[in-house]
Amino acid sequence: MGKVSRRGFDENDKRWFSDKELIRLKKAKEEIEWLINRDYKIDPVVNFVGDRYQFSSRQRDALKRSICIEEKIIIRKSKNLSIDKINDGCLYIDGFNLIITLEVALSGGTLILGSDNNIRDLAGLRGTYKIIDKTEEALNLIGKFLEKYNCKEIKFYLDAPVSNSRNLKYKILDYANRWKIKTEVELVNNADVILDKLERVVSTDAAILDKCVSYFNIGKSIIDEYIKDANIINLDGKSK
Repeated sequence: MGKVSRRGFDENDKRWFSDKELIRLKKAKEEIEWLINRDYKIDPVVNFVGDRYQFSSRQRDALKRSICIEEKIIIRKSKNLSIDKINDGCLYIDGFNLIITLEVALSGGTLILGSDNNIRDLAGLRGTYKIIDKTEEALNLIGKFLEKYNCKEIKFYLDAPVSNSRNLKYKILDYANRWKIKTEVELVNNADVILDKLERVVSTDAAILDKCVSYFNIGKSIIDEYIKDANIINLDGKSK
């Protein structure tokens, strides 16, 4: 068992995402999306609008993870496979992406619901990762969910340069012994460049979603089903 830890949890989020701040963030998101839908570049727009509202770096990160141009929303929606198609073949999983999102959900950390209906965290991996107690809970939920939908085969891709990727590989394989699912874990130099060419991908990485053939929104499905108290911020103001 890893040490008890709260992945992606920040005490300041109570202030950054208070009801008052959410009103300002929703307004800012609307302004940013209006501009990027007219071909303005996202980074300078987020900086410009973020400066106007004097947002913290964490609030700006939340905006970046939530926004998406209309054209890409339509494309991603068309690639999103129904959960009942899980048992039609192998799933190719962006390992750190899925596991960290679930760890954050289990830790009560802030999650962002994007305009493309994908849930993203604010944990910021940046090459470092440690196995924590929530890692085991996340793996349990992945196995439980995939077995429920009769998944037959999965392949995790983990970025080898990230610290403790090898430890996570063996942790996944250890848990996979309890599942009735054929499981492989591959350490690769860059998971993105493999996943963005595949179909039946499991990821919320925007670059992968824009390039891959098709994907499952499994992180959101697991959170909706098993982590009812997850702290999900929706900056749209519209129900999904």
